[in-house]
Amino acid sequence: MAKTHVITEVNGEEAEFLCEPGQTLLETLRDELNLTGTKEGCGTGDCGACSVMLDGRLVCSCLVLSPEVDGRKLETIEGVADGEKLHPIQQKFLEHAALQCGVCTPGFVVATKALLEKNPDPTEEETRYWLAGNLCRCTGYDKIIRAVLDAAAELRGEA
Repeated sequence: MAKTHVITEVNGEEAEFLCEPGQTLLETLRDELNLTGTKEGCGTGDCGACSVMLDGRLVCSCLVLSPEVDGRKLETIEGVADGEKLHPIQQKFLEHAALQCGVCTPGFVVATKALLEKNPDPTEEETRYWLAGNLCRCTGYDKIIRAVLDAAAELRGEA
């Protein structure tokens, strides 16, 4: 099969690549674009480890085919920090020890950013509901929820 030529925007910069028609966005990010922050957890869209933003919408990159991103905008975990300066979400995850093995962390950070862009003042219940698609085997979730709510407060200027 012929490869597909794709031009897209990734983290604010144009990216161009060739891919197989059935190649997932996750595979392309990691193998073609060397953006290895996005992790594969399940490969079936059940764990959220591979969460990215596609045209402002949170998606599992293991469920999106690479040709589908032609002409669209992607944001990955690599686009969250400002150079060496961590985003407040990332900083709060560190401060609250809301990570352990790190496989789920990029997906949680991207999902949290999506939540706080949509709802800058979520309740604990709303936060738990929004992040229900992201699974973690290590932390027990409470530290993650505290980190998200603390980051939300800081982003609102309340910290």
